[in-house]
Amino acid sequence: MGIVIALLIFGLIVTVHEFGHFICAKLSGIKVLEFSVGMGPKLLQKQKGETLYSLRLLPVGGYCAMEGEDTSGDDPRSFRNAKVWKRIIVLVAGAAMNFVLGMISIVIMVCMMSDIPTTQILGFSGVQNEDGSKTYYAESYHSGLRHDDIVVEVDNTKIYSVLDLNFMLMLDPNNLEHDLVVKRNGEKIELDNVKFTDTKSGNKMDFGLVYLEKTPASVIKYSGQTFASMSHVVGLSLKYLITGKVSKSEVSGPVGVVTTISETTEQAESTEDAIFNLLYMLSLITINIGIFNLLPVPGLDGGRLIFCFIELIRRKPIKPEHEGYVHLAGMALLFGIMGFATFNDIMRLFEK
Repeated sequence: MGIVIALLIFGLIVTVHEFGHFICAKLSGIKVLEFSVGMGPKLLQKQKGETLYSLRLLPVGGYCAMEGEDTSGDDPRSFRNAKVWKRIIVLVAGAAMNFVLGMISIVIMVCMMSDIPTTQILGFSGVQNEDGSKTYYAESYHSGLRHDDIVVEVDNTKIYSVLDLNFMLMLDPNNLEHDLVVKRNGEKIELDNVKFTDTKSGNKMDFGLVYLEKTPASVIKYSGQTFASMSHVVGLSLKYLITGKVSKSEVSGPVGVVTTISETTEQAESTEDAIFNLLYMLSLITINIGIFNLLPVPGLDGGRLIFCFIELIRRKPIKPEHEGYVHLAGMALLFGIMGFATFNDIMRLFEK
């Protein structure tokens, strides 16, 4: 059941992405030959006007086929013959719809929460003594962190929400010391070499956080912060992968993501927990796909955008066959990365 849900989530994310291309192409007057939900053999199809709408067997993707995407032609309504600004809007629309889906998922997820977490410190692990004093087990307290401090940065990385905070502190479990910037009494203060360890339990999270009452304003604010954090975490993950801070063996592909979603669903203690976890995964994956598609890599929407910007500067397009060669090389690279990630996923399955 979990695998089916994971595949449906993938299908939803890709369909929403392709719908962004589709609706903007239609509004821009670009001819759309086919809009497909799913991949593989056709189950249903209906021709409406110039566009064929189809439902395919495998719920793991979809596509929007436009006239003249990779070839030149005389049709004035082909993609390549459309004005550059229209093509840019159509290319960006896919990722934009991913971001919209992510934001909607986050808002629903936050509405399910009982209260709203902040990055303001509320207490440290410790024990109350008979004389009224407190003995702290929290190394972060002894390193200079205090009650009501608002964490602004960790290791020169901006903190938008508790998601960023958790990510930075758990990125390297062996790194117990971090450089912080906190806001204390309205002023920013730098705290170097702050150690996070509960000396009694051994946990790294040795502090508590302030939680706010859930109101329409706090839901909207925290939803925006969570969206920023998820986008931030995706960017940081890519950066750390390139710089080697994250091992390439940790790279995950579709198999790993499907496995994670399936396990998350099956391990939930209640239906509400399962829905919450699925919304979290949906938000993170769709934002990830939106950002990834905008990267200036040939074969992706971002790569096609680069050619649009070059055309704006040169005031004439690159020859379709030349652009096609570049995108073909980019797709070969992407398939290679996907194959490597899938290999990692399979190896992890055997190790379990």
